[in-house]
Amino acid sequence: MPGRATFRLKHPAVSGVIRPRLILVWLALAAIAFSIFCSTVAFGSGDFPVALPDVVPAFWGSGDPATLFAVRELRLPRATVALLSGAAFGAAGAVFQTVTRNPLASPDMLGITQGAGAAVASGTAFGIAGGSQSQGLAGALTAGLLIYLLAWNRGTTGYRIVLVGIGVSWMCTSLTVYLVSRMELYQAQKIVGWLVGSLNDRGWPEAKPLALALLLLLPVLILLARLQRTLLLGDEVAAGLGTPVQRTRITLLLCASALAAFATAATGPVLFVALASPQIAQRLARTPSPPLTAAALTGAAIVLLSDLISQRLFADMVIPVGVVTGVLGAPFLLWQLARANRAGSGG
Repeated sequence: MPGRATFRLKHPAVSGVIRPRLILVWLALAAIAFSIFCSTVAFGSGDFPVALPDVVPAFWGSGDPATLFAVRELRLPRATVALLSGAAFGAAGAVFQTVTRNPLASPDMLGITQGAGAAVASGTAFGIAGGSQSQGLAGALTAGLLIYLLAWNRGTTGYRIVLVGIGVSWMCTSLTVYLVSRMELYQAQKIVGWLVGSLNDRGWPEAKPLALALLLLLPVLILLARLQRTLLLGDEVAAGLGTPVQRTRITLLLCASALAAFATAATGPVLFVALASPQIAQRLARTPSPPLTAAALTGAAIVLLSDLISQRLFADMVIPVGVVTGVLGAPFLLWQLARANRAGSGG
């Protein structure tokens, strides 16, 4: 309309423009993840090495019977679970850190994965029907819903979600430790590998539900990406821009909690992937907030690389992948805490 002034918000946090650097980061991370994926399939568990040029043809059924069996039956399902779980953890971490505006917020810091562990421990201790996958999924989703309900006070804020999440995390951890301490030895041994995060004996039954969850939930998170970025400006500004703040926040947190829940159900609580992946992706892309797709690709690469290390580090044993991510992720957490304190946001 003539004479009416128009205003356009050009804050980088809410800009929908995809920068060339972000596209390059996507391509580079995808190439890295695919390279590690092929290396994991070629040199993974067992003493039958497969030449890298033979890996991709074997995906499509081309090669000698021994190569096809090693690739398609033994290593490809495990590598696929590693790829999908890493992507789910990375994407969930990016959403949590953006919604809470806290780089230390992630599903494994706020009680989602601990809720899964408590549910599996309870199922084992009390003989509840159902496998660790279904119990872990139910526990993680219950923890996510509990965090949101306890943080609600005529709305939610990132600060309250973080505080309540930490409380739920320690509550679930204490329950898990208590239940394991009261178990018979054979019961404790049954779940200890799952509780530290492991890809041993994982295959297509774990990969299929996780793949379906990613196919359903990632598009929702991508569609909500612009509304998610407005939350970085604060609730009042976001509401002024037309964002339904509480509805957007609960949808994002439910989707992210579901992704983390499915990943945890498939592999157990693989620590620090959801924490580190978004921050690494953000530094590579130089964006105001953790980029969702780049964080998912980073998470996939981290879990794949950790799994390859866990299989080849010792000749006579395969250590759980969660041990490797814990060793790699603990220094990253300390660095993040020191950095937050220097910036005056660490408390």
